[in-house]
Amino acid sequence: MDYSRIARKLRARIAGFSGELSRGLPKVARRFTGEMLYGIQASQSVVLTKIGRTLQEETSIKKVQERLSRQLARRALGRKMQENLLRMAAGHIGRDTLLILDPTDLRKKYAKKMQYLTGIRDGSDKELGNGYWVCKVVATEVEGESMIPLVSRLYSSIAPGHVSENDEILGVMDMVSEAVKNRGIWVLDRGGDRRNLLEPMLERKCRFLVRLVGNRTLIWNRQGMLASEIAKGCQLPYAETLVKVEGGKEKVYHLEFGFREVRLPGRTEALGMLVVMGFGREPMMLLTTEPLRRSRKVLWRLIRAYMRRWAIEETIRFIKQSYDIEDVRVLGYRSLQNLMVLVLAASYFAAVVLDRGAKLRVMAGHVLKAAKRVFGIPDFHYYAIADGLMSIFLRYPGKLFQVLCAKSGQGLLFLSDG
Repeated sequence: MDYSRIARKLRARIAGFSGELSRGLPKVARRFTGEMLYGIQASQSVVLTKIGRTLQEETSIKKVQERLSRQLARRALGRKMQENLLRMAAGHIGRDTLLILDPTDLRKKYAKKMQYLTGIRDGSDKELGNGYWVCKVVATEVEGESMIPLVSRLYSSIAPGHVSENDEILGVMDMVSEAVKNRGIWVLDRGGDRRNLLEPMLERKCRFLVRLVGNRTLIWNRQGMLASEIAKGCQLPYAETLVKVEGGKEKVYHLEFGFREVRLPGRTEALGMLVVMGFGREPMMLLTTEPLRRSRKVLWRLIRAYMRRWAIEETIRFIKQSYDIEDVRVLGYRSLQNLMVLVLAASYFAAVVLDRGAKLRVMAGHVLKAAKRVFGIPDFHYYAIADGLMSIFLRYPGKLFQVLCAKSGQGLLFLSDG
């Protein structure tokens, strides 16, 4: 198998993708975007010196690192790339595509000098520490395993202009909704059970599926009651058995479920509350704008839609681990925000660009083989794609160079060597 030829084709594909991602940016910024995307894939790192070494420049690595650092701080870089990425992704979003929103964190345990470091609670270790908050959105379907990274917005609660977490979340939702023309169903975990989110989503005519905490007051049968109390009296006429792999072992859940029609106090919109027993001693409650009826198929599809949200945790681990995000050493706040969008774009390339289309799937197959994993390709094979890209580029390095595409009217496009 001619991996050197595959490496050239992959670099050409990254170059073409970076051309679309950087559309509307100045010439120097477009070149920088291509270099960063290639460097992140080739080094599996966000450390600028490691990225710089993959570019094979004749100048010293110190000069390369300084140049990358200057460009990373460019104003509007992240915003423009995010807009272009959403434009590219919009065609994959259908009417019922799930838009899974997850507020997560980027922990910098020992950092002292990074700009606007703020207090966070690490979602993995459940510990308090310093770092940043990150609002992520990933699109997926109820059926199938594919995932489309859409947004990765880093922010600090002490940065100038920051209003609140709710404001950050709604801003991300507005950005995505505008790009996809209000298609899709928003799926949020218990953190979405806030009146300051639920009411704005209703006002924006968003379709949503939100897990309730239990202490939310809802109107049922013309009375205000806690969601947990409404759930206790709900009939559960339907049953399903679910097998979930946890810690490498299969666990069987016997679920019973039903629903009740509810409203938010002071609102006229009809909502549904799905009640599911079997995941624990307390019922799982899901509030949704989707019409509910006495149909096992309708109710079970929505329950499965929420369970797809759990897969977002694997996507977040993939992005964090594959590109070693928590090793980031950039100090400037704007640079950090821009870098998060570049990592998002790198994960989009692995998860979407290489995983769709017949010819590209063949290339992705070669990339997976190059990963040479001892225990085979995991179900979540984006890990292996990222490993394979790095393996190929390390064995067969090359440069990206720029050519002027006069006919396209798009300015610069980056192509591979050879």
